[in-house]
Parts: sequence; C-alpha cells; structure tokens
Amino acid sequence: MYLDPEADPDQFRAMASRAVDIVERYFAEIADLPAMPLTTAPAVRELLREPLPQEGAALDDVLNVVRDIVYPLSRHNGHPRFFGYVASPGTPVAAIGDLLTAGLNANVTAWRSAPAGAELEHVVIDWFKSIVGFESNATGILVSGGSMANFSALAAARTAAAPEIGRLGGGNQPPLRIYVSSEGHFSIQKAARMLGIGSENVQSIPVDAQMRMDIGQLERRIDQDRQAGFRPMCIVANAGTTATGAFDSLTHLADVAERHRLWLHVDAAYGGFAALAPSTRNLFAGIERADSIALDPHKWLYTSMGCGCILYRDPQAAAAAFSYGAEYTRPIGLSQDEAFAFWDLGPELSRPLRALTVWLQIKLYGARNLADAIERNMECARHFGRLVEAAEDFELLLPVALSIFCFRFQPRGFTGDLDELNERTLVALQRAGRSYLSNARVGGAFALRGCVLNYRTTIHDMETLLEDVREAGRLASAG
Repeated sequence: MYLDPEADPDQFRAMASRAVDIVERYFAEIADLPAMPLTTAPAVRELLREPLPQEGAALDDVLNVVRDIVYPLSRHNGHPRFFGYVASPGTPVAAIGDLLTAGLNANVTAWRSAPAGAELEHVVIDWFKSIVGFESNATGILVSGGSMANFSALAAARTAAAPEIGRLGGGNQPPLRIYVSSEGHFSIQKAARMLGIGSENVQSIPVDAQMRMDIGQLERRIDQDRQAGFRPMCIVANAGTTATGAFDSLTHLADVAERHRLWLHVDAAYGGFAALAPSTRNLFAGIERADSIALDPHKWLYTSMGCGCILYRDPQAAAAAFSYGAEYTRPIGLSQDEAFAFWDLGPELSRPLRALTVWLQIKLYGARNLADAIERNMECARHFGRLVEAAEDFELLLPVALSIFCFRFQPRGFTGDLDELNERTLVALQRAGRSYLSNARVGGAFALRGCVLNYRTTIHDMETLLEDVREAGRLASAG
C-alpha cells in the first residue's frame, strides 16, 4: 500500500468496508463479550510487540489484528452492564462522525483555517448554552475533556483575580485560594499545580449528608483566608460528582461568590447534560450565574472520547487569560468574524474538528431522544437502588444521585471487615466479566459504585447486576 495521492478510490472503499464490518460485528456482539477481558499487560504486549515495520503489510492481516486482539482485549464501555467510572458507550453515529472528521482532518485553530468547522463549533456551543441556560453572549470552545475544561476555567479565574501573574509571575504576592468540596474532582488540584497556584491552595470544604458543599463552612474558610492574608479566587461547584453524583446548591454558591466577588466555576462534566431531562432540570437552578461551566459531551451525550467543553459567561475574561499573537498568526485582510481565533479562548493551538461528531449526533438523534435516553439511565439507577434497599444482604450507602449508585454487600450474620469483603467482591465481579463496577468511599466506608451511562442498559440489566454482585460476594466470602 502506497501513500499515493492518485490512489484508486476503490482501495479506500475496500479498506472502509472491511473496517465497517469489524465495527458492525462489534456492535452486534458487545452484550455477549466480557465487560473487561481477563488478561495481563505482558500477555497483551506479547501479542502486539514487533520491530518497526519497514514495508507495508496486507490490509487483511492488519485489520485482523484489530478484530482479533485490539477489540477483544479492550475494556468494553458500551457493554450494557459496564457501570465503572463515567464512561461513554459511543454510538454508531459517533463512529461515522469520527470517520468524516478524520477524512477532512481540519485543524480548527481559527476561522481562516477551517471556516465551516469554526462555524459548526459555534453552532454546537450555542446549543450547549441553550441546554444549561447560559446567556446568548457567552462563549466557549470544545476541548479534550473535563480536566482541560477545568484547567481553562481556573486559568481564566486566575487572570480575573490577579491579572499581573500572567505577565510577571507570582512574585511576592499573597497566594491565591480555590474552594471546592471534598467530593470535587482531582483535576482541580492538578490544574492548580500546573497554573502555579499550588495544589495546597485548593481548599477542601466539608460536605453535608447529601454530599453537597457546606455553605457555612465555605464562608468561614473564605473569611479566615482573607484575615490570614490569602487571596480567595474561585469557588468550584459540583453539578454531579464523579464518585457519588452529588449536586452542590448552585444558587447558594452563586450568592456566596457574588458576596465575596469570587469567580464561580461549575464542574458539570458528568452531570451537565442531565439538564435535558425534565426530572433533574430543577437541579440546575442558578447555573446561569456561573462565570464558567465544564461539560463533557463524551459522557452523557454518548459522543466519542476526547470531547469536552468550557463555557465562559464573559468572553473578555477568557480572552484576557489566553489571547496572544505572533506575526505568523496575524489575520490579514479579514473582517472581525473571519479574524476569530479559538486560541484566544483556551490553551490549544492545533485543534481537531471536535464539533462535527457532536453536531451529527444531535442532528440525527435530536435533543428529545437524547433526553429520553438520559431519563432511562437515571431510572435504571433508581431501580437498582430500590432493589438494594429491598434486599437483606445489601446496603445502600447513599440515595441514588443522577445515575450513580453506591452500595455494599453485607451478608446477614457477617462479623468481619466489610471493607475487605467488598474489595474482594469487586475483584471477583470484575474477573467474572458479566458486569463491571468501580469503587468509591462514602463516609469512610468502601463502596461498590456504579454509573449508568449507556443507552443499551435496561431494567433487566440492573436485576442481573444485583445477582452478579451477590454471586461475587458469595465467592469472596468463601475465599
């Protein structure tokens, strides 16, 4: 096979046809595969390792490796009983969107580098603003995921609070402070470290019984920090935590932010698109008052991995943090709209056309169908919570929040270490392959944790999950 611009188009069609066959077969068989393959890193490495190829291989030989090794020996996020982490199953539409995106291979740095791609991204951003209720003059960009969205938000917040740092560095100025609940995502600490704020200046605020940030504790910490000479900078609110699905009170946190003149960032990477669902729309009251919002379409919009979003209420606040120019990027002969550059809103220069797959997904399925799928996911999680509460050998550790449930196996008469038993239960469940959960800590206790984020999942799958965990618990108890 040659890198030939005059290559026969039939060759591409043959390659694409073979690849589609593999994906089609995968979608048809995914429910029958183990959710996680039982293998090891050395075993997989042995199957794939080879010297640098000097000559091209036959197409069938290469695609057979994908079909027989890469696909089977992967974790199957699209399995109807994969409940680990917050993992999207992807869709057939998203797979087609990625093919179209790769075919164009646009670099969406600015309008002039990808006119249609840039305008498509603006369209998608406008749709996201309407979903969460952000004002029309807000702006945003698509990024690689929630961690980069949180990083971008904190960079903008830092510039708003201390614009001199971007030009001169920290110097001898008092340290900045960020406030997030003890349930917040660890990407906040990572961002603070990378931005030079310091991870120790991320203040962990206790939570109440519903895992929401304690407002009184927050205000006391802000006052104490000011008295001690620190500079409070930003409050990070959670709209669906990764561990438990908890929602902070956005209205109360917006009040605190306004009172203390702090940036309010809402981390809605997991929960944000639940704003589409009628049953949870009320949780988002106050989000329109945020200065920035992180969203992940590659979670609850079921799009392909590698697509997050950061929204800014004030476009100028984002530009103050990221805008920078060089002669080789200066727009010449372009009007204002055509001079637009995405690098003014985020840290990336080279950027893939992330918007096409998202746009295709929303256009073909429609917001109502996506909302219905989200509602079904949440009902599956609630049904599982009811099953656990009705069972004598399980304990629900928290009320189900969004589509996340936390529970543990607690057989009658057991007097040993429940944390240890449930760790062994989790390992046994994952090795069996029929269902997959991850873990969390709830009130200090080890929890079996699941997140329903898959349009393939049914009520029957939740009932199967309970039996699978019960069987894994029996094995763990016997072992």
